[in-house]
Amino acid sequence: MTYVQGFVLPVPADKKEAYRKAAAAFSPIAREFGATRQVEAWGDDVPDGKLTDFKGAVKAKPDEVVVFSWIEYPSKEVAEAAHHKVMNDPRMHDMDMPFDGQRMIVAGFTPILDEAGKTGTTGYVDGFVAPVPAGNKQAYLDMAKKAATVFRDYGALRVVETWGDSVPDGKVTDYKGAVKATPDEKIVYSWVEWPSKQVRDDGWKKMMEDQRMKDHQMPFDGKRMIYGGFSPILDI
Repeated sequence: MTYVQGFVLPVPADKKEAYRKAAAAFSPIAREFGATRQVEAWGDDVPDGKLTDFKGAVKAKPDEVVVFSWIEYPSKEVAEAAHHKVMNDPRMHDMDMPFDGQRMIVAGFTPILDEAGKTGTTGYVDGFVAPVPAGNKQAYLDMAKKAATVFRDYGALRVVETWGDSVPDGKVTDYKGAVKATPDEKIVYSWVEWPSKQVRDDGWKKMMEDQRMKDHQMPFDGKRMIYGGFSPILDI
Protein backbone atom coordinates (compact mmCIF):
# COMPACT_ATOMS: atom_id res chain seq x y z
CA MET A 1 0.00 0.00 0.00
CA THR A 2 1.43 3.35 -1.01
CA TYR A 3 -1.66 5.58 -1.19
CA VAL A 4 -5.02 5.78 0.59
CA GLN A 5 -8.33 7.43 -0.17
CA GLY A 6 -10.02 7.96 3.17
CA PHE A 7 -13.75 8.55 3.60
CA VAL A 8 -16.08 9.48 6.44
CA LEU A 9 -19.81 9.68 5.74
CA PRO A 10 -23.25 9.66 7.37
CA VAL A 11 -25.65 6.83 6.48
CA PRO A 12 -29.23 6.44 7.74
CA ALA A 13 -29.31 3.62 10.30
CA ASP A 14 -32.04 1.79 8.40
CA LYS A 15 -29.98 1.90 5.18
CA LYS A 16 -27.12 -0.27 6.47
CA GLU A 17 -27.74 -3.20 4.11
CA ALA A 18 -28.50 -0.90 1.18
CA TYR A 19 -25.19 0.85 1.80
CA ARG A 20 -23.30 -2.43 2.06
CA LYS A 21 -24.79 -3.62 -1.24
CA ALA A 22 -23.92 -0.33 -2.96
CA ALA A 23 -20.34 -0.52 -1.67
CA ALA A 24 -20.07 -4.14 -2.79
CA ALA A 25 -21.33 -3.19 -6.24
CA PHE A 26 -18.66 -0.49 -6.44
CA SER A 27 -15.82 -2.85 -5.45
CA PRO A 28 -15.36 -4.54 -8.85
CA ILE A 29 -15.10 -1.12 -10.48
CA ALA A 30 -12.51 0.03 -7.95
CA ARG A 31 -10.49 -3.15 -8.44
CA GLU A 32 -10.71 -2.79 -12.22
CA PHE A 33 -9.11 0.63 -11.89
CA GLY A 34 -6.32 -0.53 -9.59
CA ALA A 35 -7.59 -0.59 -6.00
CA THR A 36 -6.05 -3.32 -3.86
CA ARG A 37 -8.37 -3.18 -0.84
CA GLN A 38 -11.65 -1.56 0.16
CA VAL A 39 -12.94 -1.49 3.74
CA GLU A 40 -16.31 -0.17 4.89
CA ALA A 41 -16.71 0.02 8.67
CA TRP A 42 -20.00 0.83 10.40
CA GLY A 43 -20.03 3.09 13.45
CA ASP A 44 -20.30 1.10 16.67
CA ASP A 45 -18.57 3.02 19.47
CA VAL A 46 -18.50 6.62 18.26
CA PRO A 47 -18.47 9.01 21.23
CA ASP A 48 -19.61 12.61 21.37
CA GLY A 49 -16.77 15.09 21.80
CA LYS A 50 -16.56 18.48 23.48
CA LEU A 51 -14.82 20.21 20.56
CA THR A 52 -14.92 17.74 17.66
CA ASP A 53 -16.20 14.25 16.88
CA PHE A 54 -17.05 12.01 13.94
CA LYS A 55 -20.74 12.89 14.04
CA GLY A 56 -20.04 16.59 13.83
CA ALA A 57 -17.48 15.98 11.07
CA VAL A 58 -20.25 14.93 8.68
CA LYS A 59 -23.13 16.77 10.37
CA ALA A 60 -24.77 13.42 11.17
CA LYS A 61 -28.44 13.48 12.10
CA PRO A 62 -29.82 11.54 15.10
CA ASP A 63 -30.98 8.72 12.81
CA GLU A 64 -27.65 8.42 10.96
CA VAL A 65 -24.59 6.28 11.61
CA VAL A 66 -21.03 7.32 10.77
CA VAL A 67 -19.12 5.10 8.33
CA PHE A 68 -15.30 5.04 8.33
CA SER A 69 -14.03 3.77 5.00
CA TRP A 70 -10.82 3.57 3.02
CA ILE A 71 -9.50 2.32 -0.32
CA GLU A 72 -5.86 1.31 -0.78
CA TYR A 73 -3.93 1.79 -4.02
CA PRO A 74 -0.42 0.81 -5.14
CA SER A 75 0.47 4.45 -5.88
CA LYS A 76 -0.86 8.00 -5.92
CA GLU A 77 -0.83 7.95 -9.73
CA VAL A 78 -3.07 4.87 -9.82
CA ALA A 79 -5.40 6.42 -7.25
CA GLU A 80 -5.75 9.67 -9.18
CA ALA A 81 -6.32 7.87 -12.46
CA ALA A 82 -8.91 5.63 -10.79
CA HIS A 83 -10.76 8.63 -9.38
CA HIS A 84 -10.96 10.22 -12.82
CA LYS A 85 -12.19 6.97 -14.40
CA VAL A 86 -14.78 6.38 -11.68
CA MET A 87 -16.21 9.87 -12.09
CA ASN A 88 -16.67 9.24 -15.81
CA ASP A 89 -17.80 5.61 -15.67
CA PRO A 90 -21.44 5.18 -16.80
CA ARG A 91 -21.87 2.32 -14.31
CA MET A 92 -21.62 4.84 -11.50
CA HIS A 93 -24.58 6.80 -12.81
CA ASP A 94 -26.87 3.82 -12.28
CA MET A 95 -25.86 3.25 -8.66
CA ASP A 96 -28.21 4.20 -5.84
CA MET A 97 -26.19 5.93 -3.12
CA PRO A 98 -28.24 5.61 0.11
CA PHE A 99 -26.66 8.59 1.87
CA ASP A 100 -26.13 12.34 1.49
CA GLY A 101 -23.01 12.57 -0.65
CA GLN A 102 -22.70 16.31 -0.01
CA ARG A 103 -21.79 15.58 3.62
CA MET A 104 -19.27 12.83 2.82
CA ILE A 105 -15.65 13.86 3.39
CA VAL A 106 -12.89 12.35 1.28
CA ALA A 107 -9.19 13.00 0.73
CA GLY A 108 -5.98 11.39 -0.45
CA PHE A 109 -3.32 10.37 2.06
CA THR A 110 0.26 9.12 1.93
CA PRO A 111 1.11 6.34 4.41
CA ILE A 112 3.91 7.20 6.82
CA LEU A 113 3.58 4.06 8.96
CA ASP A 114 2.14 0.62 8.23
CA GLU A 115 2.97 -2.04 10.81
CA ALA A 116 1.48 -5.50 11.01
CA GLY A 117 1.02 -7.52 14.17
CA LYS A 118 -0.43 -10.99 14.43
CA THR A 119 -2.09 -12.45 11.37
CA GLY A 120 -5.86 -12.79 11.25
CA THR A 121 -9.09 -11.40 9.84
CA THR A 122 -10.04 -7.84 10.72
CA GLY A 123 -13.09 -7.89 12.96
CA TYR A 124 -12.97 -4.37 14.37
CA VAL A 125 -11.40 -1.02 13.52
CA ASP A 126 -10.41 2.01 15.55
CA GLY A 127 -10.45 5.09 13.33
CA PHE A 128 -8.78 8.43 14.00
CA VAL A 129 -8.47 11.86 12.34
CA ALA A 130 -6.15 14.45 13.84
CA PRO A 131 -4.71 17.90 13.04
CA VAL A 132 -0.89 17.92 13.25
CA PRO A 133 1.36 20.96 12.74
CA ALA A 134 3.25 20.48 9.47
CA GLY A 135 6.55 21.01 11.25
CA ASN A 136 5.79 18.21 13.71
CA LYS A 137 5.61 15.42 11.14
CA GLN A 138 8.72 13.59 12.39
CA ALA A 139 7.72 14.05 16.02
CA TYR A 140 4.29 12.62 15.21
CA LEU A 141 5.82 9.66 13.39
CA ASP A 142 8.17 8.96 16.30
CA MET A 143 5.20 8.95 18.68
CA ALA A 144 3.14 6.79 16.32
CA LYS A 145 5.90 4.17 16.06
CA LYS A 146 6.03 3.81 19.84
CA ALA A 147 2.25 3.58 20.08
CA ALA A 148 2.11 1.00 17.26
CA THR A 149 4.39 -1.30 19.24
CA VAL A 150 2.03 -1.13 22.20
CA PHE A 151 -1.03 -1.71 20.01
CA ARG A 152 0.58 -4.80 18.48
CA ASP A 153 1.67 -6.10 21.89
CA TYR A 154 -1.97 -6.11 22.96
CA GLY A 155 -3.41 -7.85 19.93
CA ALA A 156 -3.72 -5.35 17.07
CA LEU A 157 -3.39 -6.87 13.60
CA ARG A 158 -2.25 -3.71 11.85
CA VAL A 159 -1.56 -0.05 12.60
CA VAL A 160 -1.64 2.52 9.78
CA GLU A 161 -0.85 6.24 9.89
CA THR A 162 -1.34 8.39 6.80
CA TRP A 163 -0.42 12.03 6.15
CA GLY A 164 -2.73 14.41 4.30
CA ASP A 165 -1.66 14.84 0.68
CA SER A 166 -4.72 15.90 -1.32
CA VAL A 167 -7.20 17.29 1.19
CA PRO A 168 -9.76 19.48 -0.58
CA ASP A 169 -11.98 22.15 0.92
CA GLY A 170 -15.64 21.18 0.89
CA LYS A 171 -18.80 23.24 0.51
CA VAL A 172 -20.62 21.52 3.39
CA THR A 173 -18.05 19.35 5.17
CA ASP A 174 -14.34 18.52 4.88
CA TYR A 175 -11.47 17.07 6.91
CA LYS A 176 -10.08 20.45 7.91
CA GLY A 177 -13.39 21.53 9.38
CA ALA A 178 -13.81 18.14 11.04
CA VAL A 179 -10.85 18.79 13.35
CA LYS A 180 -10.86 22.61 13.19
CA ALA A 181 -7.44 22.55 11.50
CA THR A 182 -5.45 25.77 11.36
CA PRO A 183 -3.59 26.83 8.16
CA ASP A 184 -0.29 25.41 9.43
CA GLU A 185 -1.72 21.98 10.25
CA LYS A 186 -1.92 18.79 8.20
CA ILE A 187 -4.61 16.11 8.47
CA VAL A 188 -3.63 12.66 9.72
CA TYR A 189 -6.01 9.80 8.91
CA SER A 190 -5.19 6.61 10.78
CA TRP A 191 -6.63 3.29 11.87
CA VAL A 192 -5.93 0.20 13.96
CA GLU A 193 -7.23 -3.20 12.90
CA TRP A 194 -8.22 -5.76 15.55
CA PRO A 195 -9.38 -9.39 15.28
CA SER A 196 -12.53 -8.59 17.32
CA LYS A 197 -14.18 -5.93 19.45
CA GLN A 198 -13.42 -7.97 22.56
CA VAL A 199 -9.70 -8.03 21.81
CA ARG A 200 -9.87 -4.30 21.13
CA ASP A 201 -11.67 -3.53 24.39
CA ASP A 202 -9.30 -5.72 26.41
CA GLY A 203 -6.31 -4.22 24.60
CA TRP A 204 -7.32 -0.65 25.37
CA LYS A 205 -7.77 -1.44 29.07
CA LYS A 206 -4.24 -2.83 29.22
CA MET A 207 -2.79 0.02 27.18
CA MET A 208 -4.22 2.63 29.52
CA GLU A 209 -2.17 1.03 32.30
CA ASP A 210 0.96 0.63 30.20
CA GLN A 211 3.71 3.06 31.18
CA ARG A 212 4.76 3.36 27.55
CA MET A 213 1.48 5.08 26.73
CA LYS A 214 1.72 7.38 29.74
CA ASP A 215 5.13 8.60 28.63
CA HIS A 216 3.81 9.86 25.28
CA GLN A 217 4.29 13.50 24.35
CA MET A 218 1.51 14.51 21.94
CA PRO A 219 2.89 16.73 19.13
CA PHE A 220 -0.62 17.93 18.28
CA ASP A 221 -3.82 19.14 19.95
CA GLY A 222 -5.42 15.91 21.17
CA LYS A 223 -8.59 17.75 22.14
CA ARG A 224 -9.39 18.19 18.44
CA MET A 225 -8.64 14.60 17.41
CA ILE A 226 -11.72 12.60 16.48
CA TYR A 227 -11.91 8.86 17.05
CA GLY A 228 -14.29 5.93 17.25
CA GLY A 229 -14.77 2.19 16.99
CA PHE A 230 -16.21 0.64 13.83
CA SER A 231 -17.40 -2.81 12.75
CA PRO A 232 -16.41 -3.85 9.19
CA ILE A 233 -19.37 -4.64 6.96
CA LEU A 234 -17.24 -5.02 3.81
CA ASP A 235 -13.56 -5.90 3.43
CA ILE A 236 -12.49 -6.76 -0.10
